[in-house]
This record gives sequence, C-alpha cells and structure tokens, in this order.
Amino acid sequence: MPPVTATLIWTLVVLVAIGLYLSWTAGRLDRLHARIDAARAALDAQLLRRASVAQELATSKVLDPAASIVLYEAAHAARQAEEEQREVAESDLSQALRAVFADARQLDVVREAPGGDSAAHELTEAVRRVPMARRFHNDAVGAVRRLRQHRKVRWFRLAGHAPFPMAFEMDDEPPPALADRAA
Repeated sequence: MPPVTATLIWTLVVLVAIGLYLSWTAGRLDRLHARIDAARAALDAQLLRRASVAQELATSKVLDPAASIVLYEAAHAARQAEEEQREVAESDLSQALRAVFADARQLDVVREAPGGDSAAHELTEAVRRVPMARRFHNDAVGAVRRLRQHRKVRWFRLAGHAPFPMAFEMDDEPPPALADRAA
C-alpha cells in the first residue's frame, strides 16, 4: 500500500471521528435545549398555579379586605404580565404572600374557614413547588450556557439559531408560615 493511500485513509478516519464527535455534541446541545423548554413549561405551570391559588384565596372573603386587595392585585399582575415583566411580577407576588402571611395566625384564619384547610394546603404546595421548578429551569440553562461557551460549539455553530437561554431570576422565598407547614 503506497504511503499516500495510508495517509488518506487515516485522514479520512480522523475527519469521520471529528464529524461524529461534533454531531454527538450538537445532539447533546439539542437535548439540553429541549430540557430547557420542558423545564420552562413546568415553571410556567407552577407560577400560574401559585397565582391562581393566591387569586382564589384573595376573592374567597376569608382574608381581611386589605390583605385580599394586596394579594389579588399581585396575583392578577403575575397572571397578566408580559414576558419581559414576568420576573418582577412574580417577585411582587412572593412579597405580597410574605406580607399577607407574615403572621402565622393569618393561615389559621384561612384553615378555619369552610374549605380553608384544602385551600391552605394547596397554597402551601404551590409556594413550595415554585422554587424547585425555578431551580430545575436555571440548572438546565446553566448546562446549556456552559456547553455553548466551548470553542467547538461557537466555531462550528452547533447551537444553530437557538436563542441564548436566560435564567429566570425572581424572589421566590416563601412566607415563613407556609414554609413551616410544607416542611
């Protein structure tokens, strides 16, 4: 076998190996982007659930009028917020929940009302699930960002036209009264 043919074969083997590696990396990046989409959908569902439960509780006439207004306006703003203002509106809802349920007796008032036990449980679960959903989403975003920073991904444009993922940053600290019940 002439040396030119052996060199050509080895060059071809190396190019195929590089192509397979790049293809595997592009597939991995695509799977990570799909994971972000799924995590974002789960986060949106949890945020909507939390806002719906808060809005339902605000209109139930169980809370005092001032607390009902604060909670209703924050929940309504969170449900109606445009994408650019969503993080701020959700943070405002978290602050409103902390303000309304700063005193654990307020949760006891909710529990004493007819159907209040299930409403309090549903609110506690919704408040507990939001930070988890946000953490899953932000972890997926971090994984994609780390992979997209590699030179091979940038040079060969393996990300295609996918937008650069953004983390969802919001104040999601639960009210102490609800956090204690969830634990």
